[in-house]
Amino acid sequence: MKLSQFKFDIPQELIAYYPAPDREESRLMVLDRKAGTIEHKLFKDVLDYFDDGDSMLLNNTRVFPARLIGKKEKTEAKIEVFLLRELNRESLLWDVLVDPARKIRIGNKLYFGDDDSLVAEVIDNTTSRGRTLRFLYDGPHDEFKKTIFDMGETPLPKYIKRAAEPEDEERYQTVFAKHEGAVAAPTAGLHFSKQLLKRLELKGVNFAELTLHVGLGTFRSVEVEDLTKHKMDSEQLIITQEACDIVNASKDARKKVCAVGTTTVRAAETSVSTIGHMKPYDGWTNKFIFPPHDFQVPNCMITNFHMPQSTLLMMVAAFAGYDFMREAYDQAIKEKYRFYSYGDAMLIL
Repeated sequence: MKLSQFKFDIPQELIAYYPAPDREESRLMVLDRKAGTIEHKLFKDVLDYFDDGDSMLLNNTRVFPARLIGKKEKTEAKIEVFLLRELNRESLLWDVLVDPARKIRIGNKLYFGDDDSLVAEVIDNTTSRGRTLRFLYDGPHDEFKKTIFDMGETPLPKYIKRAAEPEDEERYQTVFAKHEGAVAAPTAGLHFSKQLLKRLELKGVNFAELTLHVGLGTFRSVEVEDLTKHKMDSEQLIITQEACDIVNASKDARKKVCAVGTTTVRAAETSVSTIGHMKPYDGWTNKFIFPPHDFQVPNCMITNFHMPQSTLLMMVAAFAGYDFMREAYDQAIKEKYRFYSYGDAMLIL
């Protein structure tokens, strides 16, 4: 398929700048692929679509406060530093993005904190905006990590055109988040409350957790018309034997295996055995899913409403079918669903 086939306009007023007051009170569009029907519900109604023996696959990554505001030595120019990942624990090397990048060169020092107590030196250019920083810190690693996280802000996506607020620290995080390492939330999971998870559990739904640390590649633009030539950024992925056992039992029993979010779909489809089972995995994935794709693990998915021409939308089109996806998005715009990370949800059966 071509990039231009995923181009359409989302009205600005439909972009969700704040989350719904209650997680499970977001709206839910339900797509039934066999019947070809579209229903309009609330997210808490997801309970009606799952039964004993079904499983849900959750991404338990935890977002860390990745956005730091510092200043450049001498000029004291304000510099935004977006932490991507720690490259070396002993040397305190981090892969980062800087903005404005044109002002930041190898050898520059950046200062953070009200008292300039934390210093980092630029030691490499990686991309036009990418840099490698070495933090200059004497003390245990745990103390260093706490220092930078205390200074950091919740890394809301750029299209949420406001500063992070105290509420975001909790709301831009799933209730099942455990393992720190993501710079963006697996947003389909934001709709689940602890109470809703418990009610699903009481119905006999089993939960399998994996960890895929979401990177900024999630939001990176596709810049080639021929989708076969697009390359995804790699993201760290861990799938345990326990998670595989839960999912494979549902598959063998011909029950629902519901991937909560595009990250879990990508994770599951990265690790598939010759008989279509999910298998343990510990490594990195750069899997790019777009139409057509033969899905091996999940047979239903929960997702948000995504940006035009995004890799996330392309995956949804592969799962729902391109024409059905376009029909659903046309209805979402007409019915004024809320879009993107803090927006409403879709269940594809």
